Amino acid sequence: MQSSKMKKDESFLGKLGGSLVRKKKNKEVSDLHEEGKNAINAPLLPSGTEIHPEDALLEENAERIMLDPSSHENPKFKDLVKTLTEWINSELEEERIIVKDLEEDCYDGQVLQKLFEKLSGRKLNVAEVTQSEIGQKQKLQTVLEAVNSVLRPHGWTVEWSVESIHSKYLVSIVYLLVALAMHFQAAIRLPEHVSVQVVVVKKLEGILQTAVLTKELTTTTEMMMGRFERDAFDTLLDHAPDKLNVVKSSLITFVNKHLNKLNLEVTELESQFADGVYLILLMGLLEDYFVPLYNFFLTPESFEQKVHNVAFAFELMQDGGLMKPKARPEDVVNLNLKATLRVLYNLFTNYKNSE
Repeated sequence: MQSSKMKKDESFLGKLGGSLVRKKKNKEVSDLHEEGKNAINAPLLPSGTEIHPEDALLEENAERIMLDPSSHENPKFKDLVKTLTEWINSELEEERIIVKDLEEDCYDGQVLQKLFEKLSGRKLNVAEVTQSEIGQKQKLQTVLEAVNSVLRPHGWTVEWSVESIHSKYLVSIVYLLVALAMHFQAAIRLPEHVSVQVVVVKKLEGILQTAVLTKELTTTTEMMMGRFERDAFDTLLDHAPDKLNVVKSSLITFVNKHLNKLNLEVTELESQFADGVYLILLMGLLEDYFVPLYNFFLTPESFEQKVHNVAFAFELMQDGGLMKPKARPEDVVNLNLKATLRVLYNLFTNYKNSE
């Protein structure tokens, strides 16, 4: 009886073992099939990039775009993201808005709305807080329509959409922020020649196809600044350099008329205004007030301190009712003659009759 029972147990265990082995082999075959399928469907996929489960649910001819992980860690791209993040926080400081992550903080339209309103001076008719996905997309739609109406006439290619930003596609968000920063002449220096690789997954005839594209986010500062309308100084430097000395002489006479009251004298426009000190003192003289020394660096040593001074001088100009200078503080600090001439000529135009 005992021997018979042992045989039955062995037979049962044998069947169970055989069943487990078959299941294991079937799983191995299934895994191998899936691996082969992925190898066929994603021949161009960069190493380190995974096809997400939602890709299999793509409709025919639909596509999904994502940033290649290697580009996400690119030092120049990370520097660009950091620069844009700090710029937004500086612009929206009064709103008590702090951005830590561009993807997580910009996708719902709230930050983009506040940023555009601050830069353009326009108030958008949108709900302040939107929790639902539909509400967020409606807000984004309104914000992007306003943004596009400002940027398109100046030749900007729209590389963003409601769907791409709401899906937290970082490349679209960065494209949009770079365009806004350059169009509104943000007081920042964007890293040059920043490019990233993006992976495009598309379904064709039921099969997922992938491709890798290179996206150029920034070029040279000169080329990016070249998007702005050319003015008289562009024409002067390009076609009438002989008249440049006449203009410089007139501006030197103008600034010295006022700086001489403090026993200061300028002989070189581009170099002596580069640290911002003379600009600040000049604004105080033109508007007839004393600028407290704790508001700026009287003897700036670093690039950042000089940029602070020039940016502060720009604020004083705007407080005095002048338009925001077309130049950037960094350009003045970097001895860019055209930038310095633009700033001083703006002062000359508004204060040439001041005593």
